[in-house]
Order: sequence, then structure tokens, then C-alpha cells
Amino acid sequence: MASEVEYESILCVKPDVNVYRIPPRASNRGYRAADWKLDTPDWTGRMRITAKGKVAYIKLEDKVSGELFAQAPVEEFPGIAVETVSDSSRYFVLRIQDDNEHLKNLKNIFPLSTFY
Repeated sequence: MASEVEYESILCVKPDVNVYRIPPRASNRGYRAADWKLDTPDWTGRMRITAKGKVAYIKLEDKVSGELFAQAPVEEFPGIAVETVSDSSRYFVLRIQDDNEHLKNLKNIFPLSTFY
């Protein structure tokens, strides 16, 4: 009997996103966009949200080459992979792991026009 193959589906593509590195939270009050510098993004590119099986993946990729910059697997929502920002509905924090299994927090922002 052949094994069942899982396919990756593309759920959403946002062609222009900005990403900012943020410091760890000093307290457990949550993230606030007002505490961050929003005028200088650390990276710009596109975001693709895909699904494979029961896991969604938020992928940040180069707009031209498609090279993966960062990825956050989302096994459940709400959960630790995506956190809301207490003072804005436009921002969210992604929790990603690099190749050395170190956790990093990235703040992701869409241009306002992508919501209309």
C-alpha cells in the first residue's frame, strides 16, 4: 500500500512586509509597538503562509530570489509562535529558531494598504 503524501498549500502571500529585530521583553506585560523604532526596518521582503498537514508555516522570503530569511511553524493558535501586540492590530511578533536552535523574536509589520 502506498504511503499518503502531504502536500504544501499556499494560504496567503503578502508581497511587501517589513521585519524588525526586537529585544526580549523586560516584563510579562506584552509587546508594545510604541516601544520600537518603526522608521528603519532590519529586513524587507515577502511573506508566504503555507500549510502542510496540520502545521502552518509563516515564511519570510526574499522578494526576488525567494530565498528563505526566516520561518515560524505554527502548530496551534493562539500559541507561542505568533504573539499579538497590545497597542496595535497591525503588528505581531514571530518566534523563530535559527539553525542552532536559538530562539529569536521578530516583529513583523504589513504596509497599511495590505489590509484594505
